[in-house]
Amino acid sequence: MNSLSLPDIAAQTARQALPLEWVGMQGIALPVFLEGQHLNAKADAGVSLDDGEARGIHMSRLYLALETLEQERLTPTLLHQLLKRFLESHQGLSNCAYVNIHCDLLLKRPALISPLAGWKSYPATISASLKNQMFHVELKIDVHYSSTCPCSAALARQLIQQQFIDDFANKGLQHADVLAWLGSTQGIVATPHSQRSTAQLHLHLDEFIDEFPLSVIINDAEAALGTAVQTAVKRADEQAFALANGQNLMFCEDAARRLNLALRRTPGVNAFQLRVIHAESLHAHDAVAESHWQREQA
Repeated sequence: MNSLSLPDIAAQTARQALPLEWVGMQGIALPVFLEGQHLNAKADAGVSLDDGEARGIHMSRLYLALETLEQERLTPTLLHQLLKRFLESHQGLSNCAYVNIHCDLLLKRPALISPLAGWKSYPATISASLKNQMFHVELKIDVHYSSTCPCSAALARQLIQQQFIDDFANKGLQHADVLAWLGSTQGIVATPHSQRSTAQLHLHLDEFIDEFPLSVIINDAEAALGTAVQTAVKRADEQAFALANGQNLMFCEDAARRLNLALRRTPGVNAFQLRVIHAESLHAHDAVAESHWQREQA
């Protein structure tokens, strides 16, 4: 019995000659080693199809090349080598190569007061490209925090003042009475509204950076914001968090400015775009602010 060779349809000529900017796969399940952790990731892998006469690319070659990410620590150098391999396997077809790695970075965070600690998840995407022999890498990270509206806080304070006037008008003030009033529901007749908020950070990295500074960026962002969401807490931690929010009132504009100034100082970052989203508890819509920066060329 004669064996037949397997057909290679991708090698056939396209019926309509037209180059394509990106051809590949997305959502490929893949383990990666990053920040000392083995993480479940999803990868998007692709190349340009510059030969408009070609029917398609060899997607299996991209898929198999991703195996190198399972075996080594994820670094910019490793992604650069991977993209070179993409192009080597598509000589004559492609001039540009791309890869995106989507994962959730886990960082253990201590409570504010108590000895408790817990894990926080930070959605992150690492994107790398190789175009005309120029390597480029970017990071996208989401950081969640709490924000308390300054306007709402001022209005709440005014209502508390009015309640104090109503309760103590024409009365001699006694320390014990005022202290008891402050600890009652009358003493907190109104509260400012807070919201769980998100900082979406999109950072462009220096060409020759050795590591992905995910933890550094997250730490800088949370320090600038001052009210990162918590994990495991006791009542003392919850009270400390309430104090931090009360002393750290901010509009979305305030948060965007703080992050802009903080990220400019982060090593290895040469440009960024950021968006902060305050998911309002007062309105059905969100409050949003955006900012960007690019290092001046020497």
